[in-house]
Amino acid sequence: MRKKEEWIVGLHAVQHLIQTDFSRILTLFVDDERHDARVGQLVNLAEEQSLSIQRVNRKTLDKLTDNATHQGVAACCKVAQAIQENWLYETLQTVENPLLLILDGVQDPHNLGACLRSADAAGVLAVIIPQDRAVGLTPTVRKIASGAAETVPLVQVTNLARCLRNLQEHGVQLVGLAGEAQKSLYETNLRGKMALILGAEEKGLRRLTREHCDLLVKIPMLGKVESLNVSVAAGICLFEAVRQRI
Repeated sequence: MRKKEEWIVGLHAVQHLIQTDFSRILTLFVDDERHDARVGQLVNLAEEQSLSIQRVNRKTLDKLTDNATHQGVAACCKVAQAIQENWLYETLQTVENPLLLILDGVQDPHNLGACLRSADAAGVLAVIIPQDRAVGLTPTVRKIASGAAETVPLVQVTNLARCLRNLQEHGVQLVGLAGEAQKSLYETNLRGKMALILGAEEKGLRRLTREHCDLLVKIPMLGKVESLNVSVAAGICLFEAVRQRI
């Protein structure tokens, strides 16, 4: 059974939700020991929208949010409607030269949240992830994303390989990031309909995902470490695409 409620925690994430989609909020919970300016501003915003506000102690807030890092604020919300895969293909027909980000099995919520934040800043049309063996939109992801989880469509697909084929049929070039690739990211044309694909922490792209890529590229590494954190690598790739497109 699909759950009817979810928690959004953290000052940035909750404030952004109040400003963009306050009707989803059922109750705003605030730590009764937080009376500083940042929390006061958020409470004022909530009061302007006539939201239900409850002051509770820190222990209660920890329990409600399953010990998430909530910074003293948490919103109990109606679950956002899931974005269907068909929306992606329909939208591709109406958007000129879209930029997509595909994450192949990222399991760390901090990495997914950071990738969503970079995707928002880079004007990404959507972030695509598989439903299995990957983290979804958890409270931690939303908090780290600092509002980007509410602005960047996150499309969870049941079959990533099939999705990649469908994207190619819609004219999207698939560029995968792989450390052993011969071509540098900075030598690659990232204009036009483009999807940048990054693999999971440590393992990188799965074999089937790699085989569907039109091109594999690498970020030049000049130091001793062999790889970058996936969210750092995503930011580098996205903003190289932005640099080429502006």
